[in-house]
Amino acid sequence: MASKGKIAGKLGKNVKKAGANKQEYAPYLKVIIPAGLAVAAPPLGPQLAQRGVQIAGFCKDYNAMTAEYKPKVPLIADLKINVDRTYSISLVSPPTSYFLKQAAGIKKAAMKPGQEVAGKLSLKHIYEIAKIKETSDNRFRGMSLECICKSLIGQCHNIGIEVVRDLKPEDYGNFLKEREEIVKEQEAALEAKRQAKLLRQ
Repeated sequence: MASKGKIAGKLGKNVKKAGANKQEYAPYLKVIIPAGLAVAAPPLGPQLAQRGVQIAGFCKDYNAMTAEYKPKVPLIADLKINVDRTYSISLVSPPTSYFLKQAAGIKKAAMKPGQEVAGKLSLKHIYEIAKIKETSDNRFRGMSLECICKSLIGQCHNIGIEVVRDLKPEDYGNFLKEREEIVKEQEAALEAKRQAKLLRQ
C-alpha cells in the first residue's frame, strides 16, 4: 500500500502537469476591427474565446459603439478584461496607416517598401494627419507636432509612400494610373504562385 506521502507527491505532480498545460492570457487586448463589422470569425473570435469573453455579446456591443462611424473604417479597440470576464472597450482613431493610405489615394501598401513607391504625400498632408492624431490617439499624447510628423514620415517609408514637398494633382493622377497597373500585375503573380502551390499539394 502506498504511503500518504507518496500519494500526495503523485497528486502534486499531476496538479503541476495540468497547470503547466493551461495558458494564461493578459487581461488586455488590442485589436483592429472595422466599424460595425465585429464577427465571431478568426482572428477576433479565438482571441476573445481564449480570454473567456462572450463573443456574441462583444460583437453586439462593439457594433453598437461604432454605429456612428463610416462602415468598414478600421478602428483600434483597446480591451480590458476583468476577472469575472466582463470587459470595457476603449476606441482609438483608425491606425495611422489607414490615414496615410487614404490621403495618398491607395488601397494597398508597397509589397517591397524601399524598392517601390506605392503612393505619395506632401508635407502638408503629413501636417494635417499629425493634427488629427495629436488629439485622437493616446500614443501621440504629449508629443510635439514636429515629433508626430517625423513619426508619420517614418511610417510612410515603411509602407512605401514617398513624402515630397509639393504634389501636383495632374502628375499624381498619372502616377496612380500607372501604379494601378503595377498592382494588378503583382496580384496576378501572387495568384499564379498560390495556384501553383495548390497543384503541388
